[in-house]
Amino acid sequence: MPGTATDVALDLDVLAALLRADGHEVQGGLVADRVGRGQSNLTYLVRDEHDARWIVRRPPRGELLASAHDVLREHRILAALSDTGVPVPQVLGRYVDDALAETPVVVMEHVDGLVVDRDEVAEGLGLSLRAAIGPSLARTLAAVHEVDVDEVGLGDLASRSPYAARQLKRWSRQWEASRTRDLPRLDAMTELLRRRVPEQSTHGGRDVALVHGDFHLRNVIVDPELGDVRAVLDWELSTLGDPLADIGSLLAYWPEASDGATHAFAASALPGFSSREQIARTYLEASGRERSDLDYWHALGLWKIAVIAEGVMRRALDEPSNAADGGPPVPEAIDQLVERAWVVVETAGLDR
Repeated sequence: MPGTATDVALDLDVLAALLRADGHEVQGGLVADRVGRGQSNLTYLVRDEHDARWIVRRPPRGELLASAHDVLREHRILAALSDTGVPVPQVLGRYVDDALAETPVVVMEHVDGLVVDRDEVAEGLGLSLRAAIGPSLARTLAAVHEVDVDEVGLGDLASRSPYAARQLKRWSRQWEASRTRDLPRLDAMTELLRRRVPEQSTHGGRDVALVHGDFHLRNVIVDPELGDVRAVLDWELSTLGDPLADIGSLLAYWPEASDGATHAFAASALPGFSSREQIARTYLEASGRERSDLDYWHALGLWKIAVIAEGVMRRALDEPSNAADGGPPVPEAIDQLVERAWVVVETAGLDR
């Protein structure tokens, strides 16, 4: 059902006027549908009367944590990547207009393709397509990390200080700001990760790379025939840092059948999808990077996802309209992420 004034956090008439003023052809009025299963920024598919399509993003409703949901920063990153080998949607507008919304709004092109964001979508894929998606994700991530941030104008996007320490500081602060309960196992993992911080890696003379920060299956659009990545989405957590953090997070978002029952989205556990080891190996071969410290970043990725999920749960409790299709995370899912992080560090001997 098309979005209405009561359930879309945008004034669509104002949006139509702004798009026209920027030279975009808009036929008649606009309708909007909430899309994606992302639980952070609100994302809409907006259509005019001739079915021209745009993707529109804005922060969630309600009180927001400091530095979170910065769609204007995301706009800057997408614009900087438009002439690189990284597949991203073209950005078409950025608007800070109280008549449109109480927050900034970004408009980008609609990219046709397949988003594997539901179990039923993954179950409908053939084995060859399932097998192609994981390696394409790994190669695309290697392409992200090959971008020369100074050359594309992102050299001042964030600090170049050691990335692990920055991540631990930021997400510990977010945990304290959004936690709904005590979770001693997460607190203990936080201390272990602080104690085992690795040195920041270098590659090709560069001290940092562009880090996507939330790279996973639901945040890409793939070719429905070949499985190649057509567009990488959701750059709001992007920063400068250690690229192994990105592959660690991808592994954290990639359950396998051997993990057992999980509350997480587990399309990757279906037959035919690559294993975590296959994805890691493809990335390392494509990027030329070393495997050292990858287990640390895998564990930190699981820990970070748990913190993010707690924040999503908090926002949904405070403002139910922020919850995406499928509902917010449940406490058991967050607990499970923390326990998976413990399995990673214990298997790798990082707890000793």
